[in-house]
Amino acid sequence: MTQTLDIQLFYLAFVCYFAAMILYFISFWKQKGIIVIAGKMILVIGFGLQFAGLVIRSVTARFMPVTNMYESLNFFSCAIVLFYLIIESRWKNRTYGVFILPVVFLLMAFSSLPSTPKEIVPLIPALQSQWLVWHVILAFIGEAAFAVAFGASIMYLLRSRAPEGSFVAKTFPNLTTLDLASYRSIAIGFPIFTIGALIFGAVWGNYAWGRYWGWDPKETWALITWIVYALYLHARILYGWKDKTAAWISIIGFIATMFTLFGVNYLLSGLHSYA
Repeated sequence: MTQTLDIQLFYLAFVCYFAAMILYFISFWKQKGIIVIAGKMILVIGFGLQFAGLVIRSVTARFMPVTNMYESLNFFSCAIVLFYLIIESRWKNRTYGVFILPVVFLLMAFSSLPSTPKEIVPLIPALQSQWLVWHVILAFIGEAAFAVAFGASIMYLLRSRAPEGSFVAKTFPNLTTLDLASYRSIAIGFPIFTIGALIFGAVWGNYAWGRYWGWDPKETWALITWIVYALYLHARILYGWKDKTAAWISIIGFIATMFTLFGVNYLLSGLHSYA
């Protein structure tokens, strides 16, 4: 089957992200140089190609392309790259890319599999709602922030175990910066996720199925994810948790996020199985 332009742009972005990830791996401890510049440029080009593909698919389909697994992962990975570019610009450290870009690569690798349908198909009645669009978009934007927090939390754990003067200690940001990066990412992502995944999701559920909440597996796991991140913020704000425990809660939250996305779709049956 002939690939449409939006799918071609997706694969070009996939190649760019893979190349950028490799360049980040071999130069993350540097801040200047040809490899550094090339890695950043290729990453930005990949983001531009992917974003253009999303726009083209939206125009072609006449709806926001977030209604199946391929489209959802495409949008999700694009949002993560955007958040990462903001983080790199804000914190002036490329080390984050070594832990965040592999997440993007794996998401796009999965969505590029032949077993993942990529054709534009007419929407079923339950999906013909603007509430669904905002539900999915905001949920994934929030989860993109969680992905950045996940990378920063992994780095925090590695940095906390590294002896002073070691390669990791010299190249990674300090523990305070890593903790702050994780906290701010979750603080930004949590309200967006709350509005999109839970509030707009409930409104869409009432529109599509006549009830705001039905304990569908994806609804349940979205709530579990929300509770984990609510616990993180609660412990951080009220009790000042800034150590390894907070990092682990952040990691567990992202694992719950990934299970909500993949585990529910492929291991559990429910009203969201088509997504």
